[in-house]
Amino acid sequence: MAESGRRVILSVENVDKKFPRVHAVKNLSLKIYEGESVALLGPNGAGKTTLLEMIEGLQFPDSGEIFIDGLTYGKDEKKIRQLMGLAFQETRFPEKIRVFEALELFSAFYGGTRARIMEILELISLTEKKDAFVNNLSGGQRQRLALGIGIIQKPKIILLDEPSTGLDPHARREIWRIMADLKKQGSTLLLTTHYMEEAEELCERIVVLFKGKILADGPLEQLLDQHASHEIIEFKLKNKSAALIAKLEKLNKVSYFHFNKSTSAGVMHVDDAAVILPDFLKRVGRQNLESFAARPLTLDDLFIKMTGRHLDG
Repeated sequence: MAESGRRVILSVENVDKKFPRVHAVKNLSLKIYEGESVALLGPNGAGKTTLLEMIEGLQFPDSGEIFIDGLTYGKDEKKIRQLMGLAFQETRFPEKIRVFEALELFSAFYGGTRARIMEILELISLTEKKDAFVNNLSGGQRQRLALGIGIIQKPKIILLDEPSTGLDPHARREIWRIMADLKKQGSTLLLTTHYMEEAEELCERIVVLFKGKILADGPLEQLLDQHASHEIIEFKLKNKSAALIAKLEKLNKVSYFHFNKSTSAGVMHVDDAAVILPDFLKRVGRQNLESFAARPLTLDDLFIKMTGRHLDG
């Protein structure tokens, strides 16, 4: 990604990490700038968890360097902990601890104040629940509390590992609201997610990771322009033949074509559906179409085209 004029808050430089049976991260380099919101996308096994754990200091690279605001874990771990916030997919709390007590406990690690705790309670919409036991909270409320704990020291960069996975739509939207508020406050966000909508909603920049390497990196619109066409044609045939599928695959201006023989369903990536439609209908025949739809390209389509897999695959 081109230099943005903003200060680099996270720099991953030629990082490599191997385990006995897998090469998890392969000579990977990545820069994140102050104030950016970046989504790290990849299917299971892509290396994103290993990369995140190295950034968090839970794993260490076999080679390469990681700098957090110019600092390294070897020399400045305590300072890094002060400026980095963490929020995980699942956080376990002590038994019989109240919401305010949980925040107070973690605030003490950073010399926090009561005023900051009240500020966090308002941000995560748990002021009215401050005296409630944590184990009586809903799943969404507990996740909001975990996010509040992760940012209690006003970190410069916040790492979020699938923060809304497993939540119902309303609870997920509440987590998104908090992250949007953090963005407005100037926080730098790096999140992994399995929700394409989450990445599109919250992040100005998308990094696609696959088999330990970065396949794409940039704003969503830029990635769509660089790596794929602008529209999708989806169709289902009543009768199919190998000859017909071969003809459709050779249609002019089709950048991607896939046909599932078992479901008789196909998908094509094209620049302009209106341009290709007459030729498509001529070859297929209207009577042979069980269904047909044209729609704009999405991040999900781009991901499938680049990796051959769904994000949750």
